[in-house]
Amino acid sequence: MKLSLFIFLGFVFLNQLHSQEKVDTDMMSRIREEGLTKSQVMDIALHLTDLNGNRLANSPGYTRAANYAISKLNAWGVQNARQEAWGEFGKGWELEKMYFAMTAPYYKPIMAYPKTWTSGTKGLKSGELIVVELKDSASLMSMKGKLKGKVIIPDMTYEYKMSFKADAVRYTEEELKQMEAVQGGGQQQRQVRDTAQMRRMREQMQRTMGPQRVLALLKEMAKAEGAVALLSSSTRNHDGTVFAQGGGAYKGKDPENFLDMALPVEDYNTLLRIAKSGAVVKLETDVKTKFYADDLQGYNVIAEIPGTDPALKDEVVMIGAHLDSWQAGTGATDNASGSAVMLEAMRIIKALGIQPKRTIRIGLWSAEEQGLMGSRGYVANTFGGVGGNAKTAAHEKFSGYYNIDNGTGKIRGIYLQGNEACRSIFAAWLAPFKDLGATTVTISNTGGTDHQAFDAAGLPGFQFIQDPMEYDTRTHHSNMDVYDHLSADDLKQIATIVAAFVYNTAQRDAKLPRK
Repeated sequence: MKLSLFIFLGFVFLNQLHSQEKVDTDMMSRIREEGLTKSQVMDIALHLTDLNGNRLANSPGYTRAANYAISKLNAWGVQNARQEAWGEFGKGWELEKMYFAMTAPYYKPIMAYPKTWTSGTKGLKSGELIVVELKDSASLMSMKGKLKGKVIIPDMTYEYKMSFKADAVRYTEEELKQMEAVQGGGQQQRQVRDTAQMRRMREQMQRTMGPQRVLALLKEMAKAEGAVALLSSSTRNHDGTVFAQGGGAYKGKDPENFLDMALPVEDYNTLLRIAKSGAVVKLETDVKTKFYADDLQGYNVIAEIPGTDPALKDEVVMIGAHLDSWQAGTGATDNASGSAVMLEAMRIIKALGIQPKRTIRIGLWSAEEQGLMGSRGYVANTFGGVGGNAKTAAHEKFSGYYNIDNGTGKIRGIYLQGNEACRSIFAAWLAPFKDLGATTVTISNTGGTDHQAFDAAGLPGFQFIQDPMEYDTRTHHSNMDVYDHLSADDLKQIATIVAAFVYNTAQRDAKLPRK
């Protein structure tokens, strides 16, 4: 009985807080009008993708995108826009040329994507395909001395399975209700449904953990003996979509990695079947890559709209997204979409002439793909409180951070990251956008995005719930992560809601409560 009464009183208290949270309905209407009918988000996204190219950390493409973001922020009147070093990252890398084809037993052009930080071929090279088992290191040693001038294909058949489910999905109302009903903290909420394809991926990873260790030894042998290249694939690489990302180490003193090229599973299996039939397979390839090691520092883009309230102007609310991407596409949904909506949110605030009480700051992070490096470096340098390090004065003056990094899908709500005290606040802030599909507040944590850098330092950091769309099935880290896979209406909705959350956080009487 006492427990039931306690729970009941808790709900009453939360409802009272919800009703007491002030929301400027006139300003919400103005933000909606600017964000939904006067949006520039797709033009921003165009400049970050088609007009820029990929944005691999420390690459020329990343620098171009950073400079574009700074120029737009300056044009809108956002202050102190700059690239700010967060610490040492490593070498930049760029693909300058790519050609790959089978020349015997017949000619067949093949789509292939060199993985990042791999070396090139130093001109057109021809080589015979050699099949190598990755059973164990002992079987690998039997190939010693046989790899010179060869193109290597591991003996791994990837079974192609037709897709019977749609690539793109949105959360159902039932799924959102389940998220909201979660109790307690610490649960991890998956950003994508557990589809048959995702289950196959996990099964494949379990099957290949052993061979992956042998593969590392194979690359060392291949490089030492003068092989041409290594071919790789996965069951995900089908129907024209190729997932290609890391190819090895990138620190300043790390040697160039052996050329590893990701192929569609259909082409990979074709080559393997022909070779295993006993026919001689000949290939030719010309790959040119370039490394950049003059400046090993990593840089974020930082800018701000200064606060105006004498008592609150030194307090800060932040929004952010990672600006870097992988190389096979132009990083449209991962994460030009997030960067574009955060830039658009800053534009909305400036366009409306808002004079925020607190300072509003944007961070576009580098090297997120290598482990949230840019945001973690920024948080450690600016706020402290990480890994037992002392907190800075800025730590106490920080209100909250909002992140977007789960593709092009519209906002359906927000993860509390275990911060129950913010539930009623965020519920009140989402209420004006119920008609846009944003309603859910869940206590759950979500991982893998830059909000974790803030959360780890004891700062309120949040990631919004987004519709999965085709993020994990088609675009995430793939050659299909391009402008055409962006949803304009969804991005307009995201930028509008982010701008509203930033405004509300900046204008609140008190900072956001902490866990």
